[in-house]
Amino acid sequence: MTRPRVAFVLGSAAGGTATHVAMLAGGCRRSGLDVCAFGPRATRELFPESAGIVFRPVEISARPRPVHDAIAVTRLRGLLGRLRPGVVHAHGLRAGAIAALALLPASARGLAPPLVVTVHNAAPGGRLPGLIYRLLEAVVARRSAMVLCASRDLAVRMRALGARKADLAVVPARRRPAAEPAAVARARAGIAADEPVVLASGRLARQKGIDVLLTALSSWPAPGRPPLLVVAGEGPLRSVLARQADAAALPVRFLGQRDDIEVLLAMADVVAVPSRWEGQPLIVQETLQAGRPLIASRVGGIPDLTGDEAALLVPPEDPCALADALAAVLGDPALAARLSAAALARAAALPTEADAVDAVLAVYRGLGANARAGTGQHAGNPRSEEIR
Repeated sequence: MTRPRVAFVLGSAAGGTATHVAMLAGGCRRSGLDVCAFGPRATRELFPESAGIVFRPVEISARPRPVHDAIAVTRLRGLLGRLRPGVVHAHGLRAGAIAALALLPASARGLAPPLVVTVHNAAPGGRLPGLIYRLLEAVVARRSAMVLCASRDLAVRMRALGARKADLAVVPARRRPAAEPAAVARARAGIAADEPVVLASGRLARQKGIDVLLTALSSWPAPGRPPLLVVAGEGPLRSVLARQADAAALPVRFLGQRDDIEVLLAMADVVAVPSRWEGQPLIVQETLQAGRPLIASRVGGIPDLTGDEAALLVPPEDPCALADALAAVLGDPALAARLSAAALARAAALPTEADAVDAVLAVYRGLGANARAGTGQHAGNPRSEEIR
């Protein structure tokens, strides 16, 4: 008897989405499923053949490109037809819409496997991007058997657009090893032991609100100069943000992409997440796990992660409120200690990677997802084997 098979589809190697998909793929494989993954060539190394995962490149671009999108749909349709998964799980709206179009002919014959789509992000700004995003949302909502969403507001939106089933996704941060002592981390980075440090981490794009944080620091409400801001991450706005920091003569270090967030957290006095929107950001979860004081925007899924006690939550795009919160934490050791203790307590209740794998396996079972790999038996065929 062949083992059940799940196909993961992803359209980007940026941010935490690809890492999340790789984690799910590995967990499903260890749970006894055959696993295949389709995504950009840049993600190949996340799905090693040594782990028993079949990877085939499908170049799904980050932005609409009609010719390339048509090629991606055709290629994905052929791969799905040959590998015959019992369930297709796409991540991101573009990957979800392309998977839905690839499955369309099989769906018309009642032979398509169920499609699950995880929506990781909210709509972008701008008239044209917003319009395109809404079209993708509509396709995903109407063609998916289940839509998993990074925040409650996204789930409400997808239900309103006609999703048959929409629920919260489980998107955990990887548990990091204990970091070196703060004094060692600071000495290694050339930062004085008594210099206040604010850490921000994420893609340098408008969504993350680093520009709001720089504006907050430029009108610092406390005596003395503003704290040192350490920014980890890359993105399209790096040069713009660097010019903003230079114009205001702010003490800022742009570190670029880093994979040692535990070290940066160790040397930070407070972590700022000034995003305009977030789902279940890894930096919030990592900050809670590290027991660092956290100030974040009250948007998307952040309040569900932090609760009422483990962070100071401020309105998005409000630099004055953000500056006041930062000054309060840096100027009040008792407040900082209270936030640290609450963060550690909250972290103990955060979901783990095992929880995320269990959650998607439960979704697949609930959809009656069959997966007799290589037999051509799909949903609607009474002889198909369910994912167990």
